[in-house]
Amino acid sequence: MRVSLLKNLILLTTVLGFKQACAQQFDLVTSKTKVSIYYDAKECKLDSISANLLAGDIERVTGYRPSVGSDLSKANGNVIIIGSVNAALIKGLKEPAVTTGLEHQWERYRLKLVNLPGRNINKALVITGSDFRGTAYGVFDISNRIGVTPWYWWADATVAKKTSLTINIPDFTSASPSVKYRGIFINDEDWGLQPWAAKTLEPETGDIGPKTYAKVFELLLRLKANLIWPAMHPSTKAFYHYPGNVEVAGDYQIVVGSSHAEPMLRNNVGEWSEKTMGPFNYLTNQQKVAAYWEERVKESSHFNGIYTIGMRGVHDSGIEGVKTVSETVPLLERIFKDQREMLKKYVNPDITKVPQVFTPYKEVLDVYDGGLKVPEDVTLVWPDDNYGYIQRLDDEQESRRPGGSGVYYHVSYWGRPHDYIWLCTTSPGLIREEMTKAYDMDDHNLWVVNVGDIKPAEYDIQFFLDMAYAIKPFYNQAYLHQHLEQWISNNIDSEHADEIAGVMNRYYELAFERKPEFMGWSQTEPNTPVHFTAYNHQYYGDQAQQRINAYERLEHEVKNLRTKLNNNSQSSFYELVYYPVVSSSLMNKKFLYRDKAHLYAQQGRLMATHYDSLSNAAYQGIIRETNYYNTELANGKWAHIMSMNPRNLAVFRVPDIKIELAKRPDTWATLPEGADSSAVSLKLPDFSPAGQRHFIDIFLTKPGAVDYKVSTSAPWIRTSVAAGKLTAENGGSQKRLWVDVDWTKVSTKGAEGTITIGGGDKNIVVAVTARNEPLKDFAGFVEANGYVSMYAKNFHTSAGSGQNQWVKVSGLGATEASMEAMPLRIAPTGKTDLSDEGIKHNASLSYEFYTFNAAPAEVKVYTLPTYPLNRNFEMRYAVSVDNDPATVLNFKTFGRSTEWKQGVLSNSAVRSVKISTLSAGKHTLHIYMVDPGVIVDRAVIDLGGLKPFYGLLPETKMHSEARPLSH
Repeated sequence: MRVSLLKNLILLTTVLGFKQACAQQFDLVTSKTKVSIYYDAKECKLDSISANLLAGDIERVTGYRPSVGSDLSKANGNVIIIGSVNAALIKGLKEPAVTTGLEHQWERYRLKLVNLPGRNINKALVITGSDFRGTAYGVFDISNRIGVTPWYWWADATVAKKTSLTINIPDFTSASPSVKYRGIFINDEDWGLQPWAAKTLEPETGDIGPKTYAKVFELLLRLKANLIWPAMHPSTKAFYHYPGNVEVAGDYQIVVGSSHAEPMLRNNVGEWSEKTMGPFNYLTNQQKVAAYWEERVKESSHFNGIYTIGMRGVHDSGIEGVKTVSETVPLLERIFKDQREMLKKYVNPDITKVPQVFTPYKEVLDVYDGGLKVPEDVTLVWPDDNYGYIQRLDDEQESRRPGGSGVYYHVSYWGRPHDYIWLCTTSPGLIREEMTKAYDMDDHNLWVVNVGDIKPAEYDIQFFLDMAYAIKPFYNQAYLHQHLEQWISNNIDSEHADEIAGVMNRYYELAFERKPEFMGWSQTEPNTPVHFTAYNHQYYGDQAQQRINAYERLEHEVKNLRTKLNNNSQSSFYELVYYPVVSSSLMNKKFLYRDKAHLYAQQGRLMATHYDSLSNAAYQGIIRETNYYNTELANGKWAHIMSMNPRNLAVFRVPDIKIELAKRPDTWATLPEGADSSAVSLKLPDFSPAGQRHFIDIFLTKPGAVDYKVSTSAPWIRTSVAAGKLTAENGGSQKRLWVDVDWTKVSTKGAEGTITIGGGDKNIVVAVTARNEPLKDFAGFVEANGYVSMYAKNFHTSAGSGQNQWVKVSGLGATEASMEAMPLRIAPTGKTDLSDEGIKHNASLSYEFYTFNAAPAEVKVYTLPTYPLNRNFEMRYAVSVDNDPATVLNFKTFGRSTEWKQGVLSNSAVRSVKISTLSAGKHTLHIYMVDPGVIVDRAVIDLGGLKPFYGLLPETKMHSEARPLSH
């Protein structure tokens, strides 16, 4: 574990360009030295803010608060001097080495230790910025080095205390950020940030006001970000309603923009009154709409602002007054012209010097594709589909536009097909894949991420903004885990960072299969009631129970870790790990236990009432944890920040099910895997070389007690228990018996046998069949009960074609790694060759599998529901089995179709190829590249035995020899 952290630190120093061999020691606080901090009082207020925040950080670590001043002539001992290249204080040092090369650069900084002869100064650490924000980033670099993370306040991150503080400082000059404008969009704040700000942090404002924004802006600067799209829901007054908001943005040098639906820095929801101003319609009410925009342009002309141009409805809706694309295009182009005239008049006559963006979001993308001409100096901001998949990126022509491009991304969303604004479960692996793809396609000008209420999206915010600041290390796939582990070490606990990172990785994987907010199988807009989940309780070893078990293991781990952490780490661990993991687990158990209660009641199992109580207990657990978050955590600091039922959607409500047990004549019964209560004869699914285990449930149907014994007809049949007792109390009315095969005792012809379960005055016999066909020198995938399951990452061969190849991408998909068609930058060469010969010359993946019976087959391939890179491509790949002709498949979707909705809810897109007859024996599945950016996760071949399932099926691989049976 400590070796792993050391590797992380070595990687981090390599990435940032530190040269530790040249580092010099600089004492901040020792028994002999107390550092002081100096800035130029004539410069911007951010220098003073940064200096005082650094002093506060040193105090957090040592208990000593350095003095902060602006008169360097009074300095003595060790000092920290901060300022931009233009600051008189910096120029007065007459040390060219602290400024050379920084002039006219964007947000760079330099750290350098210098001697100042003739003064009472021992050593000076000079932090020079190429501009004001660059200076602040340099200051907060020092804060990070002494152990104060950006999340010290927002996540109560651990700050290690020290009696003395010395750091090793190399001469270091940062690069400019990878992305020019980087920031967050506070959105859907109605249930968290707004009530918390109004009732807890700044009741004097009763809203999200300057005190809250000061904390937000400090966080952004510590994360080396520079952009805010302010909160804009009806629950919150407009950003510009409070003069203090604007002032604090100026003080912190934060660039203020606005969302895709808010042109010209206007917050329509709070600022446009249809009652007094008329319709928000540029065709019928141009004068008032234009005056409304012009007022804000005048007001904001001296701010750091980015202007959204264009127009939509008042709140995230289509533009009024037009019905078709052909009508909308000329209207928007007219609006562009009028808005830009305002910007020329009040902001800068050279319009190319005014930052502007246009976001083709939702229906606006159709308008853009319909021929809309966006001015060349305007940044195109490509949106994702609200669920983490970017809808479009630059083509060659767009990438040459002087205005450049950017991305609007979501890790929180309110809308169809379902909200996810409670917990933050967007996979860092998906963020990494999508945003490196965006960067590769030249989208470097602006990245903004919708973070909802900020909490509990802390890690995704850090991850996204770290990528935006310095993209290079994220191209190293190993860095995905290293980044998480290092973040946990910095913010929670270094000793257990690897264990906690493992928990969080599994948390993201489970949620990738189905987010906790989606477990009701309900939808929004229109809202629908909850349904039973699609997890299968009767096949595949009980999919539902396996998911419950996976979450139970995570719960156990986080509860165990909580006892190991010191008191200083308790709040950050709860906020960043415990609450999201435990709440996600409880939400899953609420629905999966409810499903079991319903199913088992139909089968007459007494256990149904126990599962009903477990479902309700899970719901009560969410209430309990959320109450703790809002009342006790960090001594009440976060009161009103966490809602367990935003929008009071059906998925968040108490389980509503009436349990009525089907009447059965017997006292106890048995059902093997795959059987239901109507089965006449009982038989387990076949055991095959794939090596699965299967289960038999023994259960009471009436109150009482039953002693049972289990016997087998042959030694090759292994059972997890040989005897037991069923009782009606405390969930003891059911026992799951696991059955496995000792393959060393099964002949090559296979075997048949039975398991007998006896209790009271009856015996129940379950048939068992083991198929042990000899497969000489074959180690691939094999048929199991009429299907084959394989993960894309476990290919047998991968063949490239020139630069084109399938690349394994770690941390992505349901299977921990997926295969992506690369490279992304492929110049269109005209019509794609879709002949069989042409396809089979492309890069390919091959998977060997074995079937035992001739049968019709359906090959189902599961990809991530990504989008074409740009207008030049589709989402095509091709599939063939053995030497059959390749079939081209395309999973491109349009709009918010039913297929798209299911795709984002499940994070998968499935396409299939049917084969009339697949012979028994060895075969090879080939998957060929057609379009770049296709991401294959897994494949299932249905040979007639596939049962309904949801998500991931275990691979059907050759079994090892005798294995111990897991209970």
